[in-house]
Amino acid sequence: MDESSLQKRPQPAEEPARPAVVPHPVEGALRASDADRDRIADILREALAEGRLDADEHSERLDRVYSAKTVGELEPLVRDLPAGSAATSPAAGPRSYPGESTGENPTLIGILSGTERKGRWRVGGRITAIAVMGGVEIDLTQATFTAPELVINCTAVMGGVSIKVPENVTLRGSGVIGIMGGADVRSYEAPDPQAPVVRVIGFAFWGGVEAKAKRGKKVVDWAKKRLQG
Repeated sequence: MDESSLQKRPQPAEEPARPAVVPHPVEGALRASDADRDRIADILREALAEGRLDADEHSERLDRVYSAKTVGELEPLVRDLPAGSAATSPAAGPRSYPGESTGENPTLIGILSGTERKGRWRVGGRITAIAVMGGVEIDLTQATFTAPELVINCTAVMGGVSIKVPENVTLRGSGVIGIMGGADVRSYEAPDPQAPVVRVIGFAFWGGVEAKAKRGKKVVDWAKKRLQG
């Protein structure tokens, strides 16, 4: 066989590269979304209203809900509750509430200046407030609450965040860290277990976070709105 015939012989085709197989994460290791946390918070609120949890247990579990990073961390918090079995599967999309549409989840920033949000508006489940050598004022006394739980995440650096809420909502502020700064959140548990909950979290560095109820301002017929629709 001469050299020319060897050069003409067809070469075997190269196999196409196989795509890398990415293993799916175990369900419990999936990162939790805001909707996942909110769904667990709803179950805990119902358990409190039914007397299955006392106020201290509810508050402790709720703190753990909003610090959870994965779905697996959420599951044990409702494992012993009737509605907890199907609650920890990842949410397919944003949730809605009877008779209500999705509210606003604004980010309010005051840098070397001031910004405020007040008057009549529809608030959703989350507000982010950032005050850097400035101020942010959040007035919820005329707002319509479209979610049972509102989390206000505050960052105050040489500035301040001021929050006013209706007098008949539950106000909690155990999640604010002060570093050469402080937080004055006047916590209050509403007599009505169906009343909205406003939770203030974040940190203050050479600054302050203040949250309090305004006398004479109330959320009206919240329980009735949730039962309608």
